[in-house]
Amino acid sequence: MSAPGAILTRPPMTGGGGTGMVSQLVLALICAGYATGAFLGWGSDELAQIMGDFGLSAAALIAAVSCFRYARGGATGSESSFRPAWLLFSFSSAMAACGNGVWGFYEVVLRQVVPTPSAADFFFLCFAPPAIVGLLVLAKRPVTRAGWVCLGLDSWLIGGSLLTLSWSLALARTARQGEGEGVAHATLTLAYPLLDIVLVSMVLALHFRRSSANRSAVNTAIAALALTVLCDALFTSPLLRQHYHSGQLLDAGWFAGSLLLAYAPWGARRLPAAPPRRPAVAPRGARPAPGRPRAHPVPTTRPLASSLAALTPYLAAAVCTLGILYNVIEGHRVDRMVVFTGCTVVLALVVRQGIMLLDNIALTHELAQKENHFRSLVQGSSDVIMIAAPTGILRYVSPAAAGVYGRDAEELVGSELASLIHPEDLGRVVHEVRRFLAAPPAEEPTTRIECRFKSGTGEWLNVESTVNRHQGGLILNSRDVTERVRLQAQLEHNAEHDPLTDLPNRALFTKRVRKALGGRRTTDPGTAVLFIDLDGFKQVNDTIGHQAGDELLIQAARRLQDSVRAGDTAARLGGDEFAALILGDGTRDPAAREYQVREIADRLRLTLSQPYLIDGNDVRVAASIGVAFAEPGVGAGELLRNADLAMYRAKKGGKNRVEMYAPQMQAEVVRKSELAARLRSALNEGEFAVLHQPVVDLTTGEVSAVAAQARWRSAQGILFTPAEFLRVADESERAAELGRWLLEEAVEQAAERRRAGHDAPVSVRLSARRLLDKSMPLGAVEALLARHGLPSGALVIELADSDPRISFDELERRLVGLRRLGVRIALDGFGSGYAAINALRRLPVDVLKLDRGLVEGVVESARLHKITAGLLRIACDLGMQSVADGVDVPEQVLALRAMGCTHGQGMAFSGPLDEFRLRRALVRGEYPVPGGVALPVLSGRRGTLLGSNNETPVPPT
Repeated sequence: MSAPGAILTRPPMTGGGGTGMVSQLVLALICAGYATGAFLGWGSDELAQIMGDFGLSAAALIAAVSCFRYARGGATGSESSFRPAWLLFSFSSAMAACGNGVWGFYEVVLRQVVPTPSAADFFFLCFAPPAIVGLLVLAKRPVTRAGWVCLGLDSWLIGGSLLTLSWSLALARTARQGEGEGVAHATLTLAYPLLDIVLVSMVLALHFRRSSANRSAVNTAIAALALTVLCDALFTSPLLRQHYHSGQLLDAGWFAGSLLLAYAPWGARRLPAAPPRRPAVAPRGARPAPGRPRAHPVPTTRPLASSLAALTPYLAAAVCTLGILYNVIEGHRVDRMVVFTGCTVVLALVVRQGIMLLDNIALTHELAQKENHFRSLVQGSSDVIMIAAPTGILRYVSPAAAGVYGRDAEELVGSELASLIHPEDLGRVVHEVRRFLAAPPAEEPTTRIECRFKSGTGEWLNVESTVNRHQGGLILNSRDVTERVRLQAQLEHNAEHDPLTDLPNRALFTKRVRKALGGRRTTDPGTAVLFIDLDGFKQVNDTIGHQAGDELLIQAARRLQDSVRAGDTAARLGGDEFAALILGDGTRDPAAREYQVREIADRLRLTLSQPYLIDGNDVRVAASIGVAFAEPGVGAGELLRNADLAMYRAKKGGKNRVEMYAPQMQAEVVRKSELAARLRSALNEGEFAVLHQPVVDLTTGEVSAVAAQARWRSAQGILFTPAEFLRVADESERAAELGRWLLEEAVEQAAERRRAGHDAPVSVRLSARRLLDKSMPLGAVEALLARHGLPSGALVIELADSDPRISFDELERRLVGLRRLGVRIALDGFGSGYAAINALRRLPVDVLKLDRGLVEGVVESARLHKITAGLLRIACDLGMQSVADGVDVPEQVLALRAMGCTHGQGMAFSGPLDEFRLRRALVRGEYPVPGGVALPVLSGRRGTLLGSNNETPVPPT
């Protein structure tokens, strides 16, 4: 902060420029009043002497006290280094006050003429030295030895010139007159002007070297000392000194000088600083006038001060020459003092010029080195540096333009910058440049612009430029970033596209769906999303390899891209899942829009189902497609979910078909989710129970085994077997946990029954997927049997209908391992699945369990009768036992026994039993079986039968 700013921020000195103006006005009025009194003679000689002596003493005392107080406590911050200068000024003013006081004591009190010499002369002579030293303290110190020498030479040039001129005009005569009155009188007579000359020399020499700290206070102090020296010079003049008496107008100059020095450290600091000049902002669209810079105007005071400082030695020499010419023109004899002084001034001028010449040579050499250094930096830089005039014409282009733009720098110089920028980027660049030039340089020194620049080959290059101001124009530091822009565009493309097929990925597809729903098509009901899944793609990967699978996906993506309409979007969501966004055409008829979209979906399905030629082989896959239409209030995520649900419904409905989304699909998902949550809760809370249904020998009625079944215990203590609940259990993530729980509970209860004397084996139904699950390794079954002490022959694993996605090789190895442990394998649901015969051919099966669908119609349907009889003959020929599931009526028992079925289970014997009832049945050991021959096939319908999978109320045990 500058000195004036520091004073203005001090709390006791608030008031700003208004208080400063008042202080200056009061100072001017006091000085003007004193001058008026002196001019009028103060009304009496006595008052004139009092005002001329004690008035000047009082003014000098005020200056001494003011400078002393400021030096002791007023100077803060950067001004504290100048405290010695103000102390010296205080001492100098105190000497002047004492001198005027002694002078007044002689004239006013003693009423005598002041003797020469006297104590007043001593005090007056002590005024100049401390003032001179104080000016040296305020001066800006030279940084080099040559600078100090030049400062001394400048002081002597000024002082010698003034001495030559004053000696020629008056001092020579004064010296000759003083020789007659004695040496002391002559010395005193010459001391005053010589000290004044030294003081004037310092004032003039240091005026152009003053420090920048508190410049206004320093200027005021210099002005005060200059005014005092001027009055001293006038007093030294013989013409004025002969007629001088106290109270004259000359005293007004000394009085004003003292008060001005008192005002300097305080009042001058309170002048308001000039407000910062705001840059002139040209109106939008206006072009700056040629040659007129738009930057801040440069102040002209500093160059003028530098010019005057440089001319000071020559002006001093001119003054010295005038003094010598005066003696020559007047015909006076040239005094030796004048000759000596003039010669030393000339010698000082020559020495100074020599020093300056050497300094200029060194500066020129240094400037040349720096210029060569910067020229090499500019010419060797890989960036292109261009300077544009305010009119937009390029004035300079660095040689790097040949390597970056493919155009010579000389070719670009003189051309318009706007002609080299891409027309699509020109408006944006012009707007940014105008905004940058209008902004204050302190707030925004540079800006960055990226645009396309025309190269020598006509290609458009992406160029990034750092822009700076330059004399109203611009400096552009530009570099080619084309590769970076291309790489960035490629990265953005890769982030939004599938790397294999180059179709939009899920993120970009979702963004486009969101845009379609949020733009002008918000109310267009024809917009639809198609989810597409390739049926049989996994078999392609498993049979002919993943590389062939990738090639199939590429061809499928190409077909999909070629089949959608212009403006629609095809995307790959991952794996073998694709999607398509079909934009509506404004059709309001629901039937028409559904027909149109279904037609597009069927065309896509047929196209994707055509054979694919891969490595010379025809590969076939099908496509299941789900369709969801945009509806009011349906967001992008919800629309994609609806299409996904419809696609899964299409796969469950037989695959290779198109399914339209319906609201009940979502309701079904919610219901299954709730059931899955209830399943998790039931498992965690122990709400499942194990029931056992006896397996009876159809010939003797003996209980040969028991089949373990999981049941859910309701809050009322009733056990249920809802088919939908069990299907959810099979599909949920808790299915494996439920299977492990059922197996452990069945083995544990079978071991307890065996220890109680009941040796009936237990059968547990597990799916092929559960057998191959990593959570149930081969050693887990063996460890379970060993832990509960159950022989391995007492456990039968009923293998449910295998999933076609399960590898038969892995399943065969797993079952062979279980057989080695002694576990028996039963093939459950035989006769219902297409894979049953293949399983019978490859898997190690001990028991064949007929599906209840065959058993229910074995009496009524002759066709089912023959099929069942054939399957039982196959089991008999293979040496397997056979178990019929769902034997509910005696007629079924007779028919199955006649066909050769060995065992059965169902309501004809018993339903699922809890542990207490099961043990009672095992104690009894057998169930009655119908006698007689098999009944003929009935042609009519029978009454309602009690199915074994209906709700079976069992009292709480």
